[in-house]
Amino acid sequence: MQAPWQPLLDWWFGDAAAAPEIAAEKQRLWFGYRPEQDEQARQRFGELTERALAGGLQEWSETPAGWLALILLLDQLPRMIHRGTPRAFAGDERAQQLVRDGLAQGGDVFLAPIQRVFVYLVLEHAEQLPAQEQAVAYFRQLCDLAGEAERPLFEGFLDYAERHRNVIARFGRFPHRNAILGRASSDAERAFLEEPGSRF
Repeated sequence: MQAPWQPLLDWWFGDAAAAPEIAAEKQRLWFGYRPEQDEQARQRFGELTERALAGGLQEWSETPAGWLALILLLDQLPRMIHRGTPRAFAGDERAQQLVRDGLAQGGDVFLAPIQRVFVYLVLEHAEQLPAQEQAVAYFRQLCDLAGEAERPLFEGFLDYAERHRNVIARFGRFPHRNAILGRASSDAERAFLEEPGSRF
Protein backbone atom coordinates (compact mmCIF):
# COMPACT_ATOMS: atom_id res chain seq x y z
CA MET A 1 0.00 0.00 0.00
CA GLN A 2 1.30 3.45 -0.94
CA ALA A 3 2.30 5.74 1.91
CA PRO A 4 -0.06 8.75 2.23
CA TRP A 5 2.79 11.18 1.61
CA GLN A 6 4.11 9.55 -1.57
CA PRO A 7 1.93 11.46 -4.08
CA LEU A 8 3.26 14.73 -2.68
CA LEU A 9 6.89 13.59 -2.90
CA ASP A 10 6.32 12.30 -6.44
CA TRP A 11 4.81 15.64 -7.47
CA TRP A 12 7.57 17.65 -5.83
CA PHE A 13 10.61 15.63 -6.94
CA GLY A 14 9.44 13.74 -10.04
CA ASP A 15 11.06 10.50 -11.08
CA ALA A 16 14.46 11.60 -12.45
CA ALA A 17 17.43 9.99 -10.70
CA ALA A 18 20.17 12.63 -10.67
CA ALA A 19 19.88 15.88 -8.71
CA PRO A 20 20.61 18.16 -11.71
CA GLU A 21 17.90 16.40 -13.75
CA ILE A 22 15.40 16.65 -10.89
CA ALA A 23 16.15 20.35 -10.48
CA ALA A 24 15.92 21.02 -14.21
CA GLU A 25 12.50 19.37 -14.30
CA LYS A 26 11.14 20.89 -11.08
CA GLN A 27 12.88 24.27 -10.70
CA ARG A 28 9.85 26.23 -11.95
CA LEU A 29 7.58 24.39 -9.54
CA TRP A 30 9.91 25.01 -6.63
CA PHE A 31 10.89 28.62 -7.22
CA GLY A 32 8.72 30.07 -9.99
CA TYR A 33 5.30 31.62 -9.71
CA ARG A 34 2.65 30.30 -12.05
CA PRO A 35 -1.02 30.53 -11.03
CA GLU A 36 -1.73 27.07 -12.42
CA GLN A 37 0.93 25.56 -10.13
CA ASP A 38 -0.60 27.23 -7.10
CA GLU A 39 -4.00 25.94 -8.14
CA GLN A 40 -2.65 22.43 -8.61
CA ALA A 41 -1.13 22.57 -5.12
CA ARG A 42 -4.48 23.74 -3.76
CA GLN A 43 -6.51 21.09 -5.55
CA ARG A 44 -4.22 18.15 -4.88
CA PHE A 45 -2.76 18.93 -1.47
CA GLY A 46 -4.82 21.76 0.02
CA GLU A 47 -6.66 19.51 2.47
CA LEU A 48 -3.44 17.90 3.69
CA THR A 49 -1.82 21.32 4.01
CA GLU A 50 -4.65 22.61 6.17
CA ARG A 51 -4.48 19.50 8.36
CA ALA A 52 -0.76 20.05 8.82
CA LEU A 53 -1.24 23.75 9.60
CA ALA A 54 -3.85 22.75 12.22
CA GLY A 55 -1.25 20.56 13.97
CA GLY A 56 -2.21 17.24 12.41
CA LEU A 57 -0.25 14.53 10.60
CA GLN A 58 2.41 14.41 13.30
CA GLU A 59 2.71 10.65 12.76
CA TRP A 60 4.24 11.35 9.34
CA SER A 61 7.41 12.52 11.08
CA GLU A 62 8.13 8.98 12.28
CA THR A 63 9.80 8.09 8.95
CA PRO A 64 12.32 10.16 6.95
CA ALA A 65 10.09 10.36 3.86
CA GLY A 66 7.02 11.29 5.90
CA TRP A 67 9.06 13.87 7.84
CA LEU A 68 10.14 15.47 4.58
CA ALA A 69 6.58 15.50 3.22
CA LEU A 70 5.24 17.10 6.41
CA ILE A 71 7.95 19.76 6.15
CA LEU A 72 6.80 20.49 2.59
CA LEU A 73 3.18 20.79 3.75
CA LEU A 74 4.17 23.29 6.42
CA ASP A 75 6.84 25.30 4.63
CA GLN A 76 6.46 25.12 0.85
CA LEU A 77 2.79 24.41 0.14
CA PRO A 78 1.38 27.32 2.21
CA ARG A 79 3.60 29.68 0.21
CA MET A 80 1.82 28.49 -2.91
CA ILE A 81 -1.72 27.94 -1.65
CA HIS A 82 -1.82 31.14 0.43
CA ARG A 83 0.56 33.22 -1.67
CA GLY A 84 0.52 36.92 -0.86
CA THR A 85 -1.31 36.51 2.47
CA PRO A 86 -0.08 36.16 6.06
CA ARG A 87 -1.18 32.53 6.00
CA ALA A 88 1.66 31.80 3.56
CA PHE A 89 3.92 31.80 6.63
CA ALA A 90 1.49 30.10 9.02
CA GLY A 91 3.41 26.83 9.07
CA ASP A 92 6.87 28.30 9.58
CA GLU A 93 7.08 27.95 13.35
CA ARG A 94 5.98 24.32 13.36
CA ALA A 95 8.18 23.53 10.36
CA GLN A 96 11.19 25.00 12.14
CA GLN A 97 10.52 22.92 15.25
CA LEU A 98 10.03 19.82 13.11
CA VAL A 99 13.34 20.45 11.37
CA ARG A 100 15.19 21.13 14.63
CA ASP A 101 13.86 17.90 16.14
CA GLY A 102 14.69 15.86 13.05
CA LEU A 103 18.17 17.31 12.65
CA ALA A 104 18.93 16.61 16.30
CA GLN A 105 18.25 12.94 15.54
CA GLY A 106 20.22 12.98 12.28
CA GLY A 107 17.09 12.39 10.22
CA ASP A 108 18.36 14.38 7.25
CA VAL A 109 21.12 11.85 6.44
CA PHE A 110 18.48 9.33 5.38
CA LEU A 111 17.37 11.64 2.57
CA ALA A 112 18.97 12.28 -0.80
CA PRO A 113 20.91 15.57 -0.99
CA ILE A 114 18.32 17.18 -3.28
CA GLN A 115 15.63 16.26 -0.74
CA ARG A 116 17.70 17.68 2.10
CA VAL A 117 17.60 21.06 0.35
CA PHE A 118 13.96 21.40 1.40
CA VAL A 119 14.77 20.57 5.00
CA TYR A 120 17.44 23.25 5.17
CA LEU A 121 15.27 25.78 3.33
CA VAL A 122 13.08 25.89 6.43
CA LEU A 123 16.07 27.32 8.32
CA GLU A 124 16.70 29.73 5.42
CA HIS A 125 13.12 30.97 5.75
CA ALA A 126 13.54 31.74 9.47
CA GLU A 127 13.85 35.33 10.63
CA GLN A 128 16.48 34.42 13.21
CA LEU A 129 20.19 34.75 12.53
CA PRO A 130 21.25 31.49 14.30
CA ALA A 131 18.90 29.51 12.04
CA GLN A 132 20.31 31.34 9.02
CA GLU A 133 23.88 30.51 10.03
CA GLN A 134 22.82 26.90 10.46
CA ALA A 135 21.26 26.89 6.98
CA VAL A 136 24.47 28.18 5.42
CA ALA A 137 26.48 25.51 7.21
CA TYR A 138 24.18 22.72 6.02
CA PHE A 139 24.17 23.96 2.43
CA ARG A 140 27.98 24.14 2.56
CA GLN A 141 27.97 20.50 3.64
CA LEU A 142 25.85 19.61 0.61
CA CYS A 143 28.39 21.34 -1.63
CA ASP A 144 31.18 19.33 -0.03
CA LEU A 145 29.26 16.09 -0.64
CA ALA A 146 28.37 16.90 -4.24
CA GLY A 147 30.08 15.28 -7.17
CA GLU A 148 31.51 17.37 -9.98
CA ALA A 149 28.32 17.28 -12.05
CA GLU A 150 26.17 18.31 -9.08
CA ARG A 151 28.42 20.97 -7.61
CA PRO A 152 27.08 23.98 -9.58
CA LEU A 153 23.53 23.14 -8.48
CA PHE A 154 24.41 22.95 -4.81
CA GLU A 155 26.68 26.00 -5.02
CA GLY A 156 23.61 27.87 -6.27
CA PHE A 157 21.62 26.76 -3.23
CA LEU A 158 24.51 27.85 -0.98
CA ASP A 159 24.63 31.26 -2.64
CA TYR A 160 20.92 31.78 -1.95
CA ALA A 161 21.38 30.69 1.67
CA GLU A 162 24.18 33.20 2.12
CA ARG A 163 22.09 35.97 0.57
CA HIS A 164 19.18 35.19 2.90
CA ARG A 165 21.56 35.11 5.88
CA ASN A 166 22.97 38.50 4.93
CA VAL A 167 19.49 40.07 4.82
CA ILE A 168 18.68 38.76 8.30
CA ALA A 169 22.07 39.88 9.59
CA ARG A 170 21.35 43.37 8.27
CA PHE A 171 17.66 43.82 9.13
CA GLY A 172 16.72 41.02 11.54
CA ARG A 173 13.79 40.13 9.25
CA PHE A 174 12.89 39.85 5.57
CA PRO A 175 11.72 43.30 4.42
CA HIS A 176 9.81 41.82 1.48
CA ARG A 177 7.41 40.21 3.96
CA ASN A 178 6.56 43.49 5.67
CA ALA A 179 3.66 44.52 3.45
CA ILE A 180 2.05 41.06 3.60
CA LEU A 181 2.41 40.84 7.38
CA GLY A 182 1.32 44.43 8.04
CA ARG A 183 4.74 45.50 9.32
CA ALA A 184 6.00 49.04 8.82
CA SER A 185 9.20 49.24 6.80
CA SER A 186 12.10 51.42 7.84
CA ASP A 187 13.69 53.86 5.40
CA ALA A 188 16.62 51.45 5.02
CA GLU A 189 14.28 48.57 4.27
CA ARG A 190 12.34 50.59 1.70
CA ALA A 191 15.59 51.52 -0.02
CA PHE A 192 16.70 47.88 0.04
CA LEU A 193 13.45 46.74 -1.55
CA GLU A 194 14.21 48.96 -4.55
CA GLU A 195 17.35 46.91 -5.23
CA PRO A 196 17.26 44.07 -7.80
CA GLY A 197 16.91 40.63 -6.22
CA SER A 198 15.82 41.96 -2.84
CA ARG A 199 12.56 39.98 -2.84
CA PHE A 200 13.99 36.56 -3.74
